[in-house]
Order: sequence, then structure tokens, then C-alpha cells
Amino acid sequence: MLRNISNFSNSDKYRAKIHNLIPGGAHTYSKGDDQFPVLSPAAIKYGKGSHVWDIDDNMYLDCSMGLTSVSLGHAYPAVIERVHEELERGVNFQRPASIEMEMAEKFLSLIPCHQMVKFGKNGSTITTAAVKIARAYTGRTLVAFPADHPFYSYDDWFIGQTPCNFGVPEEVSKLSVTYQSKDLNSLKELFLKYPNQIACVITEPERYDGSEPGYLERIIKLTHEYGAVFIQDEMVTGFKTDFPGSIKKYNVEPDIATWGKGIANGFSFCAITGKKEIMSLGGISKTGSPKLFLTSTTHGGETHAIAAGMATIDVFQKESVVQHNHKIGDYFIAKCNEVISKNKISDFVSLEPCNWMPAFTFRDNKNEVSNGMRTYAMQEMIRRGVLFQGAFIPCFSHTTGDVDYFATALNETLIEYVKALDVGYEKLLKGDAAKAVFRKYI
Repeated sequence: MLRNISNFSNSDKYRAKIHNLIPGGAHTYSKGDDQFPVLSPAAIKYGKGSHVWDIDDNMYLDCSMGLTSVSLGHAYPAVIERVHEELERGVNFQRPASIEMEMAEKFLSLIPCHQMVKFGKNGSTITTAAVKIARAYTGRTLVAFPADHPFYSYDDWFIGQTPCNFGVPEEVSKLSVTYQSKDLNSLKELFLKYPNQIACVITEPERYDGSEPGYLERIIKLTHEYGAVFIQDEMVTGFKTDFPGSIKKYNVEPDIATWGKGIANGFSFCAITGKKEIMSLGGISKTGSPKLFLTSTTHGGETHAIAAGMATIDVFQKESVVQHNHKIGDYFIAKCNEVISKNKISDFVSLEPCNWMPAFTFRDNKNEVSNGMRTYAMQEMIRRGVLFQGAFIPCFSHTTGDVDYFATALNETLIEYVKALDVGYEKLLKGDAAKAVFRKYI
């Protein structure tokens, strides 16, 4: 039976207070109140496996899994036990912890084409380090990335090219140039427009809408033809598309790769890997050479987060995690498409057939993609005990029973969705529609 969630009293109190304490009300903008309907949990108290509980003790099937960072499940026992062992030994020291070399060897063993690694605490730090070392290696200034991809860093080199460029000097924004991810001619045009100026191309290897066969080989070749460094951003795809990621799935050799999110089951552990000839620029062995301050974080070597990463890798190596997650994704796609077909609503609700991150598109009665209709669908799914924003991230703790629950909730939601198509979501949605994270004005 579906849950019927209507009590958000503690969440309402939380919302009324938190914005006076934390700018944005959260430490990730995509977790903010403007990303959810009013009838939703303001904060999570705890999670276990594939479910989370909010501060009103409502229980939800989790679809986002920590913004894709939880690959095994919340509070996964093997990870928690390993972390607890390390906590008893201390987490930060004056010199490097011995576990750092252990993890460096373990992580690099997954990526034969790379010989060096550097750890960090978040994806922005790592992608910015990759950009910096590419600039140092090439002696060039400009950074190229796809304009149609959602996020690479909170640092100026990326944010300056988004609508949220408030606070970024125009001179800095001009140091980044953009192209369309599926149009390599648009990238080639950038190289021709800025000859010998582009230091690197940084891009996700694929998204939920797929990647054409041979695409990565072609973009790497093109990047190298014009003397630039190719950075493959595996923050989202790592430990999801394959193990360790699309670098193996497509058997490609980027110059640098950036890793995070799911590689430590939600713990703050990220990494940049790369070819030694490039990565060694961030070292201190070549006396007399310019010193590159690649990245230097006091907490980058925290032992418990590294231990979480090691335990996560161990589980992936011992169990068929990727295969399980893809199987759940395939089952999810099939069940949801059945529900969409049953309700004869495929013109307005569709699902990308990506088994590692199936994502929905919601349209209005004019057949236009609609944030308002998506928010209404979120409201109705949350009412039925599914914490949903429009995508489903399979984890090792998800079961076919979880998917069946989702499909049942989706069926009831789509019945309501049809009504919203008729009268307009504005009459049925409580509060405002969710807003884009990247927007010019609040």
C-alpha cells in the first residue's frame, strides 16, 4: 500500500528559520527549497538502504541517492564498519596518513592509463585543479566545455559562463569558451577561432540521453590535434556507467579524469587522475622547476573518507554492483513505460532509456517542457512516499520491490497529472513551481 504523507509541520518550521542561518538554506543549491514543491520535506533526519526519513518522521523511497553520490545505499554496513575502524585511529595528522598511499595504489589500479592521483573533498576543487594543471602544461589560457551540460564547478571559470555570473569579473568569464556537446564541429570552430589559446576541453563522457559510438575517441583526437589537454569528467558517470566508469566502458585514454560522488558511497572523497607527464607538474621533485599549486586541502587526506572510498571499491570488486544497478534501471524503465502507456500520456510524460540514470521529461498541454508540471508530479510522488525530482539513480540497495512501489505511485500521480493538463497545474500545485538552479535573478 502507498503511504499518504501530509504532515510537514517540522519541515515548515525548519524552512522558516534556516534561510536566516545558511545562505540558500542548504550547502548545495540543488538541495534548496526553490528546487522542491512546498509540500515536501525540508530536511532529512536519516537514511538506511534505499529509503530516507524526514524531520517529521515521514518515510520515502529515495530516488536521487544524495545527488547520485550514494552508489551502494545509505549507511551501507561494509562502508560504515570500515569508517568506524578508521575513526578510532584519528582522522587528520601533521604528515600524510599511511592510508593515502594505500588508496592511491588501489584507485590507480582501476585506471591503467593513468599513473598519478590527487585527492580532494569536492568535485569543484578537483575539476578546477584539472583546469589549472592543463593550463600549466600547455601554457595556454582558455578552457572549453559544453554549454548544454549542467555543472562542472562553483569556481569562476565555470560559473562565469552561466546565468549565475554575478560576482565574477567579465575578464575571468572570457577565459572560458563553450560549444555544443553533440556537435564536434562547434568545438572545432572554437579551436579555429582561438588558435593556440585553448588549454583544455573538459566534458562529461556521456549523459542520460546517451553518447554516440566513437564520440569520445573523436573528441579526444580533435583535442589533441589542436594541442590541448582532454579532461574526462567522471563525477556523475564514475561507478555508474561501468567500474570505474565510462573510461572503461568506452576503452578511452583521456589525459586527465576527475572523479567523485558515488566513489565513496556519499562520503566526501574525490580524486583527479592523469598521465604522469602532466600530473607530475603538481609535484615537488623537479628542483628548479616552477611550482604548480595544484590543490592543497587540509581535509583532502581525511582518513575516514578515504576508508569509505576503499570500502566502496572493495564492494564493487566483490559484488556485481554495476550489473545490479543496471538491472534495476532496466526494470525501472520497463515498469514506468508500462504505466505511462496505460495512462495514455506518452505525449506529455516520457522517460530516457538510460539504465544508470533514467530521467523523465514532463510537458504541458501545449506539448512544451514544463517546470510547473514537473513540480506538480514531484508534489504528488512525494505525497505518496517517493522523494522524487525527475530522475531515478539506481543503487545497490534498490530492489525490484522498490521499483514496483515507484510504479504504483507513478500510476496514481499520472491520473492526477491528466487533471492538471486539463485545468492547469497552477490550480493543483501548492506554492510556486520549482525554479532552475542557474538563473539570472532569484
